[in-house]
Amino acid sequence: MRGDVFDLAIIGGGINGVGIAADAAGRGLKVALFEKDDLASGTSSASSKLIHGGLRYLEHFELRLVRESLAEREVLLARAPHLVRPLRFVIPLVDGMRSGLLMRLGLFLYDHLAMRQHISGSGAVDLERDPMGRPLRDELTQGLAYHDCSVDDARLVVTVALDAAEHGAEIFTRAPVTHVAARGDHWSITAALPSGPEAFQARVLVNAAGPWCADVARLAPPGTSAPPLRLVRGTHIVVPRIAGADDAYLLQNADGRVVFALPFEERFTMIGTTDVGVATPAEGFTPSADEEAYLLAVAGAYFARPPRANSIVWRFAGVRALVDDGRRNASATSREYRLDLVRPQNGPPLLNVIGGKITTFRRLAEAALSKLRPFFPGMGAAWTAPSPLPGGEAGVAGMDGFRDDIARRHAGLSRRVVMRLVSLYGTRAERILGDAKSDDDLGAPIGGGLTEREAVHLRDQEWARTAEDVLWRRTKAGLHLDAEERRAAEEALSRLL
Repeated sequence: MRGDVFDLAIIGGGINGVGIAADAAGRGLKVALFEKDDLASGTSSASSKLIHGGLRYLEHFELRLVRESLAEREVLLARAPHLVRPLRFVIPLVDGMRSGLLMRLGLFLYDHLAMRQHISGSGAVDLERDPMGRPLRDELTQGLAYHDCSVDDARLVVTVALDAAEHGAEIFTRAPVTHVAARGDHWSITAALPSGPEAFQARVLVNAAGPWCADVARLAPPGTSAPPLRLVRGTHIVVPRIAGADDAYLLQNADGRVVFALPFEERFTMIGTTDVGVATPAEGFTPSADEEAYLLAVAGAYFARPPRANSIVWRFAGVRALVDDGRRNASATSREYRLDLVRPQNGPPLLNVIGGKITTFRRLAEAALSKLRPFFPGMGAAWTAPSPLPGGEAGVAGMDGFRDDIARRHAGLSRRVVMRLVSLYGTRAERILGDAKSDDDLGAPIGGGLTEREAVHLRDQEWARTAEDVLWRRTKAGLHLDAEERRAAEEALSRLL
């Protein structure tokens, strides 16, 4: 057993876990985080890749959630300008769906619930004249436009984990927690590290295991069970870019749901999502044929040249762990988070974290630490809102100025190579480029834009241990490879990682 005692032990390396770890470490707490697989290997890499207010939540009168999400959209744009980017959406208006008047009212609220600094307001669109209408069916002539933001969700998680580590948190991946016990005023925790089982001590335990929250709670003593969860699977499909669909589309369906069609990775379109209840986490990460057919049908009702089943190049699903509020419709279940603080037999505290959205992870972390403040009276104040995330420190010139500057200083490299690295790592791209004078200096190409030097950086600095970590979470290089190229990339990475 390690002799030192952590203030906080966090189980779960998704966005909520790393967010709490970073905030706590920055306030001076001694933090350890345990993830049973890779960072963002669960729900946090299977989202719709959006930083958004949640326009459809207005229908369920979740004004507080929408207001908080819209405010956080602005915060994240400033903290991670390399990862979070504004994205224009169009809502084609269709007879028999939500009325244009209702949609305009919703967008008016969306524009005014929180202050906008970087995001444009909404307005009407003539789809017969605006380029946004070109991919759509001829009968769709009117629409409404608004803005939200896109994000690489898995990269955001890893970036926040870097923030945590640079503030002193210890991050353990491939380290499932196998035993939890209360020992007087602290927790005894056993984790199966890659090097073997190891015991740790912590004053407070945070259960941020997402869909596995109930399983982790069952490791602890009686009286620590998590609240009832509702597990909901969301499936996405990725197809070659729908011709002309360079903006985002919010598509209404006859069942009352909405589906996004989003520009993705330069030459693809991502379509999602579904809301299907599942009984176990294992069911939540496997897309079904029915869900794929549903998404294709919605796209087919709007686009003049819709994708077909045989054009799907990638499919993924994630399971959302929501607080079971008793609603019959999974789409109507609240995305509000819940923080349950329990103390078994007056022993050490355990905080169960349920729900939440990737957009509001920072506010969830602040709320969690407010709950825990009585146990750490000397803890520092909230600090994350104005603090750039690693790679987001662009200075007064902003990220556009940094892009121009780094391209000028590395003029011997192709601009495409440099811009790709900046889009993934922001100002930290310098750490990969180093003294490279040409593309060849970055090492052997692995595929999808990935090079040997980048893979080594991901191994040494970002906890990447497998080809999947690199090809699908730290980057999306795997999406740009065919089956044979992917196998070759996996073999090359297996020798490096």
